[in-house]
Amino acid sequence: MFKYWSIKRYGAKLLPALENRFGIKGSYSASEIRSTVFRKNFSPKYLPLGYILFLDDISLRETMFVEFPEVNITEYRKEILNYLDSKSYHGYLQVLHRSI
Repeated sequence: MFKYWSIKRYGAKLLPALENRFGIKGSYSASEIRSTVFRKNFSPKYLPLGYILFLDDISLRETMFVEFPEVNITEYRKEILNYLDSKSYHGYLQVLHRSI
């Protein structure tokens, strides 16, 4: 199951960490996201969330197919959003709504 603080950390702190390491971009590469997650001690359990938030659509599909073939991207987004709604969270992670 999801852990609220781990998910919230992805939404609040991953983007600034990526920007500090790689500059401000519209999207980041899977290796940039992955290395930042491990370097900054984010829970790797939620790496798919990092990919969903910061990869472009084509890279997201390719990366998830290789690294997490068992994860349905649409269902994962919905599950995260439902969880966040149950916690009344309205922070940065609401960008997940944009692609459902």
